[in-house]
Amino acid sequence: MNSALVTGISGQDGFYLLKLLAEKNYRVIGITRSLDEARSKAIHLRDQSVSLVEADFSNSQSISDVIDKYRPREIYNLAAMSSGSGMYEDPVSIGETNGMLVLRILESIRKIDSRIRLCQASSREIFGDAPPSPQDESTPINPRSPYGAAKAYADTMIRIYRSKYNLYACSAILFNHESPQRGLGFVTRKISRAAAQIRLGLASELQIGNLDAQRDWGFAGDYVRAMWLMLQQQHAEDYVISTGRAHSVRQLCELAFSHVGLDYRNYVREDLKAYRPAEPALLVGSSAKARAVLGWEPNVSFEVLIRMMVDTDMQVLNDLDLGKNGGETDVQNN
Repeated sequence: MNSALVTGISGQDGFYLLKLLAEKNYRVIGITRSLDEARSKAIHLRDQSVSLVEADFSNSQSISDVIDKYRPREIYNLAAMSSGSGMYEDPVSIGETNGMLVLRILESIRKIDSRIRLCQASSREIFGDAPPSPQDESTPINPRSPYGAAKAYADTMIRIYRSKYNLYACSAILFNHESPQRGLGFVTRKISRAAAQIRLGLASELQIGNLDAQRDWGFAGDYVRAMWLMLQQQHAEDYVISTGRAHSVRQLCELAFSHVGLDYRNYVREDLKAYRPAEPALLVGSSAKARAVLGWEPNVSFEVLIRMMVDTDMQVLNDLDLGKNGGETDVQNN
């Protein structure tokens, strides 16, 4: 039986990666800072198909002890702090989790078992204000936030250890990826939840930032599948994972609200306090290498993704209402 060790397993990507690995009969070990917090955040972690273990991400020996005990074939590092509006908050902790944790994992692999394969969840934020568009694996790295800088540091260490020590280590440079498991602090989920709330009479409007900002949004389930494929190759390489299509926040609102029979223009208001100017370059990724080498392509379109998110929020809110009125409810935590 193949085994995989996963950090960040209580998050969105962890949810879909755990499903994928379970389908492929992996033994999965999830590393978390707190067992109680992880289980309370994510219902899927109560499943017996995953073994949870606590570790101190800031302690090299703690990380090494876990890797030495379980000796997984694969490691997926999904752990990260503060994306979105939090990319500048607590830069020291961001540097520790998004950067130094990866170095600790690499050192542990080098010392314990160099056959272990590592996939690092990187980010489009490493490109910063990249002038060429679309961005691919050859695009210059120029992060503009502590979050992006820490991810860029991790990617650099991945390449160094791959070259110097011949480790099978690679970075998945992930563009924005969403799902019904996305946290409520992200714009996609804010919009899908607001559309459902307004449809059900639970809210009257949504205040949001720049409606003309554009993103390359994909489905998280497709992106973790790409990460798995990356670890099944003969040689370790880095890949941009993206849809190659950009959509505006305005298009997202139109799609989400129209799905429940509403005109977003009657309910969505631009909030000047949350307004962020559009990036000087269009941040959209080219996944041509992943498509050619891995045989990967996204299966879920942007339109299907947003409808899926709205449908889930409608169901969650309906279940909550049933619970308040004495009915049974099965609300999924995010």
